[in-house]
Amino acid sequence: MQMSENEHIPLLFGHDTRTGIIAVEPAGHFVRLFYRTDQGVHFHDEPFHPFILVSDTALLGGSRTPCSIRTLAGDDTFRYQLQFDSWGDCLTARDFLAKKSGKAPGAVDAPYLFIPDLAHQYLLSTGTTLFKGLDFTSLRCLALDIETFCAEGYEFSNPERPEDRIISIALKDSHGDETLLRGDVLSEPELLRALTETIHRCDPDVIIGHNIFRFDLDYIGRRARLHGIVLDWGRNGAPPHITPSSRWSLAEKVIDFPRWDVYGRHIIDTYFLVQLYDIGLRSLESHSLKQVARHFGIASDERVYLDGNRISETFLTDPDRLFRYNLDDVRETQALFRLLAYPWFLQTRIFPYPFQNCPLRGNATRINTLFLREYLHRGHSIPGRTSETTPFEGGYTELAREGVCGPIVHCDVASLYPSLMLTYRLGPGKDSLGLFLPMLAELRRFRLNAKQSAREAAADGERHYFDALQQVFKVLINSFFGYLGAALHNFSDPEAAAEVTRLGRVTIRNMIDLLKAEAAEPVEIDTDGVYFRPPQGCETEEQEQALVGRISSGLPEGIDVELDGRFRSMFAYKSKNYALLGYDGRIIIRGSSLRSRGIERYLREFMREMITLLLTGDSSGVEQLYESYVARLRSRELDVAWVARTETINESPFAYREKVRLGKRNPSAAFEIALAAQRSYRAGDQISYYVSGSSKDAVAYESCRPAGAFDPAHPDINVAYYIEKLRHLKKRFEAFLPREPTLFDL
Repeated sequence: MQMSENEHIPLLFGHDTRTGIIAVEPAGHFVRLFYRTDQGVHFHDEPFHPFILVSDTALLGGSRTPCSIRTLAGDDTFRYQLQFDSWGDCLTARDFLAKKSGKAPGAVDAPYLFIPDLAHQYLLSTGTTLFKGLDFTSLRCLALDIETFCAEGYEFSNPERPEDRIISIALKDSHGDETLLRGDVLSEPELLRALTETIHRCDPDVIIGHNIFRFDLDYIGRRARLHGIVLDWGRNGAPPHITPSSRWSLAEKVIDFPRWDVYGRHIIDTYFLVQLYDIGLRSLESHSLKQVARHFGIASDERVYLDGNRISETFLTDPDRLFRYNLDDVRETQALFRLLAYPWFLQTRIFPYPFQNCPLRGNATRINTLFLREYLHRGHSIPGRTSETTPFEGGYTELAREGVCGPIVHCDVASLYPSLMLTYRLGPGKDSLGLFLPMLAELRRFRLNAKQSAREAAADGERHYFDALQQVFKVLINSFFGYLGAALHNFSDPEAAAEVTRLGRVTIRNMIDLLKAEAAEPVEIDTDGVYFRPPQGCETEEQEQALVGRISSGLPEGIDVELDGRFRSMFAYKSKNYALLGYDGRIIIRGSSLRSRGIERYLREFMREMITLLLTGDSSGVEQLYESYVARLRSRELDVAWVARTETINESPFAYREKVRLGKRNPSAAFEIALAAQRSYRAGDQISYYVSGSSKDAVAYESCRPAGAFDPAHPDINVAYYIEKLRHLKKRFEAFLPREPTLFDL
């Protein structure tokens, strides 16, 4: 896909229009640019001077590191750009400034601004971005998956145990070529050398794996060290650079992982892409490859499945089955990458980050770089980072009516906060060049153009490209408000964000008044929209559309209300927690109280079936449903996966143990399992466990057992405990269920 006319917009794509760049790496006093062309990959070296921004040149007093000084226009905090001959000189100056100022590079009030990634510095200061002019399918990708042996008497493979060797490596490249390296034919050193030879032969731009950082690469690296084998995977023949303890924060999650960087290539972990996909939708039961592949419908009907604890046994007794299983893993990984990586490929054309880093940066951080890039291009000084501020009031939410009602119409303001910012000219006060609003307007125009191009596209590939592009820009447009209200960024302004939310609350209240004037009944109000019962006589979609049009015309110009959905019925449980029944029979459930993945599967399934009964007007069937679940819990064929709870640990088990010892947190079943396990757990790992025993009042952290340790021949699931949890869940919904008759009703 060649660059479209829109991709020449410098504010969004940078001022450098060169195409075909796939990687940027340091090369002594130069930066090496790798290009992909029809003839393959070639590179070009060009000079680059790393830089640090400072507020005052007096900070350099006493430094012996030579640098040139570029004075930036304006009176913002960072008025000087120090430019160095080498990355080493830049790091030396960073250390000097940290010592002299007493402020670490990441400190909010540091009098200097240091960017710790040389490739990011280059992309930022030159206006270059990767992948311009390239089609997603032209990237050379190699998916990787390994299987490992586990010594008898242990539950998990351990790369430090000599006998726990790699027994299979499956590889699949983006052109469909598959390679299987078999551990029954090759020794482990031969496997590792053959893997390196395959990487050299394929010469991938991107190496892909599911949980590749936390398992496959980590295991490969440890086994290679055990055998003294150098993994010279880089395009310059260098081994990977490994950062043992990297940390990625995503909403409330923290994931620790050993980061690998391979010279001239990118590594994309589809496990991370799945986390990003699911952060808003929360539609996935699990983030494991098999579960995700089934969810997206990319699992083959002939796919081989093996329990993790049977890998070693299968290798010894039926190796061909294991190898088919390994190949199926790598096929699903490649398919998952094609499905989820495309938006990030497109964003890498926009933001000054390598492909590997782009998904790992938050929306606000990525948007901040657009401002930094343009300010540096114009030679303008840059404001200091916004310090922590007191929280401000958010959007207007209200549950106007509880229970089940219908029919229901949902209307919302299209991009409420961005629309308010553009309509009322609300941008950050620190934006001296006034880029915020033009950039937001350009993004919105770009998205509308992309949507129009998608509608007009004749070819499926072109339509898919423009549709993916407009979805990317929808996310970015809505992220501008988040950036405005975020602390710790150079151009954010929480006071302006507070004014946006105030106007948002005013807008929604005006919508409510307009709906009531039309004799409609608001049910659920949530930040940018209203679920309401239409008035009598408003029954068809055309009539409802006309009603929403009248609501829109009653609001200021630039604030557009759209009909976003029509539903047969709605169950309003509490604010921001509700369920909807569509006219097509599809049920949508929103809110953590109604669809939490933090509870056991049997409780989630019971709740969904109960909500279905409520929405379809069959609430009298809830008691029978409850009794059927109790009977299933009491059955001898009870599946442990049905009652097991899966939790993600958000810190190391050792940090947990110390906090419990100091009384800073309560004990947790998942952490107790982790501490007792034979393998090492990191923040971000998931642990599944069940509660054993017979008391309904059992304490989970005292009676927990790993789900994988359950023995169907000697079941020890605490049935009374799980029945009691079911009873408590049903009790939460009693207000919405038929009341049992009492003596006064007879």
